[in-house]
Amino acid sequence: MLRAFLLDLFFKKIDLKKKQLLSLSFIILLTCFWFTSCYNIKSKKPEVNIEIDSISTWIQSSRNSSFSLKEKKSFLLKSYNLLKNKPKDTLTVRELSTVAYRFYEINDTVQFLKINREVIELAKILKDTFTIADAHWSYADYYHFREVYTKSYYHYNISYNHFNNINKEYQAARILYQMAIVKGRYRDYTGSEILNFQAIKIFEKLNDSKFLYFLYDHLALLQIDIKEYDKALFYLDKALFYLNKVDKKEKYYSAIYNNIGFTYLEKGEYNKAIEYFNRSLKYNNDIRYVAMAIDNRAYTRLLLNDTTNVKEDLFKALQIKDSLNNKTGTINSKINISEYYKYKKEISKAVKYAKEANTLAKEVKNGLYYLKSLEQLSNLEPKKAKIYLEEYIKYNDSLIENERKTLDKFTRIEFETDEVIEQNEKLTQQQVWILFVSSAVILVLIFVYFLKVQKAKNEKLVLETEQQKANEQVYLLTLKQQATLEEERTRERNRISQELHDGILGRLFGTRVGMGFLDINADEETKKQHESFLEELQDIEKEIREVSHKLNTNFDSADVNFTNIINQLLESKSQIGDFQFQLNIDSNISWKSTDEIIKVNVYRIIQEALQNTIKHAKANHVSIEFFTDKSYLNILLKDDGVGFNLKKSKKGIGLKNIQSRVQNMKGTLDIKSAMNEGTLIHIKIPIEQP
Repeated sequence: MLRAFLLDLFFKKIDLKKKQLLSLSFIILLTCFWFTSCYNIKSKKPEVNIEIDSISTWIQSSRNSSFSLKEKKSFLLKSYNLLKNKPKDTLTVRELSTVAYRFYEINDTVQFLKINREVIELAKILKDTFTIADAHWSYADYYHFREVYTKSYYHYNISYNHFNNINKEYQAARILYQMAIVKGRYRDYTGSEILNFQAIKIFEKLNDSKFLYFLYDHLALLQIDIKEYDKALFYLDKALFYLNKVDKKEKYYSAIYNNIGFTYLEKGEYNKAIEYFNRSLKYNNDIRYVAMAIDNRAYTRLLLNDTTNVKEDLFKALQIKDSLNNKTGTINSKINISEYYKYKKEISKAVKYAKEANTLAKEVKNGLYYLKSLEQLSNLEPKKAKIYLEEYIKYNDSLIENERKTLDKFTRIEFETDEVIEQNEKLTQQQVWILFVSSAVILVLIFVYFLKVQKAKNEKLVLETEQQKANEQVYLLTLKQQATLEEERTRERNRISQELHDGILGRLFGTRVGMGFLDINADEETKKQHESFLEELQDIEKEIREVSHKLNTNFDSADVNFTNIINQLLESKSQIGDFQFQLNIDSNISWKSTDEIIKVNVYRIIQEALQNTIKHAKANHVSIEFFTDKSYLNILLKDDGVGFNLKKSKKGIGLKNIQSRVQNMKGTLDIKSAMNEGTLIHIKIPIEQP
């Protein structure tokens, strides 16, 4: 809820000071500490004394707000031209790095990129590792601000490795913190935690309470994301402990109390949440946190069914966020206002604000709030719920896929960067034993990486197995429920049959016999009509007897149950996929004697195949046929869709799941498909004949 708001503040509203390493993260996620933690460039780099004093004067003048932007650029260009004519030494290249970053700070990205590139080339020639690391740090800040996180992470990773190689622990720890922020943004919680704890270990050694506060606050926000609220409160308590040791700590209390309040809000302890939001509002030195606390407090009161001043506070927070051009915060406020009107049953207004939030979220490409607004709209407009749900699923799948791809890039960056550094080190050495050791290190890294990947795959497999077991239990319960319903239907049919046979049929018979003994004194035509009525009654008795016998006929409910379930599945999927279907089941198949596990797997295979048809095939007609062949159950699934290339699609998760289930049943799977020629799946499973 608040994560995206802080991300927006962190990356878009911040005055980036040179190597103020954006370290004060989770600003990114509720703490926006950047403003107060930013350091002057000089705090990051040693003061560089050069022969021409005017260079230092011009650089300082470029920071003076009394000068115009044009004048600032002029000062920096003069410094750059003078430095270009200086001897190329360490002092010169570090001053060039400072000039480059000043261009970045005044938003002259062309000059920044040009000069920073020159800085790296010169630093490599001079073998100035510190400046190489510093320049990559500048690149990382540049891409971070523009939300190009893969490139940002790439340069942070290079910067960290160089600082680490020359034992610059403070700078290395700050870079680790930035890398943790990026990984946390893409929900790589384990990777983010590892980087955080590495940084904590260094800052504990350096006794830096401020950054320990930021790091523990960051860890807490990660725990909130995965709903580990007790652990989040533990880390927030640690963060508060270190914050109390920081000078000028008052400016941070608003943020941490808001974080604590938000944790209790998510945990469902609303009264405690309100208590901490009130504490946050006592420190009103930052209007952004004021808006956030007011909004959160109002929403919490709404959850307590207390609407006192809720509407006023929600719109007050929205007004503040609008005035700050905080679009992410505005989205959050509009969703909360929609919730308020939903509570008040003013559905039209609730829909209005939910749609505004949805449109704005799509505009700023905020995936989390876009999904939340879709969910809100589906609740508010039941008739359109299916449309919103389909869009939700589609967008969520794409979001997860993009996050997965980005995390893969991060992993490759870490591996490839380490490899490049190793190769550069090997080129500087001429002795064979160093080459051998370097190769061994690379092998170890690969092995460790492989172990981590394998561990992750194993964990995923365990989760999928558990989910499969749970799904199978649900299916078995469904079968039992269907059996119970069918048993009740059979009992009712038998009752009706008995009533027809013993009641109605008996009475008809008695009536017919009575009429037969009547002495009819009438003409021949009337007597014939009387006999005709008696024969008609006898025919009616015969038809009722046949109906009664049919109703009382016993049949295998298991066959009907499983057939019904398959038919229901086809009806449901055909509505989603907009296709017609045909189901043919051999009457000789005895589902009652078929193992329940086989039926579960057959159901899941058909479900998976239909899901693939909906997502990829664009089919108009689907047919499924069941028949027996000696001691085998055969299943044919056919569609007239676009087909697919078997060689390119063998690694698909859906096909792997089908293959795995067929193998578990000791069956065979044959798939025939070609582009624009549809798909035919033939499954053959051994079964015991009754």
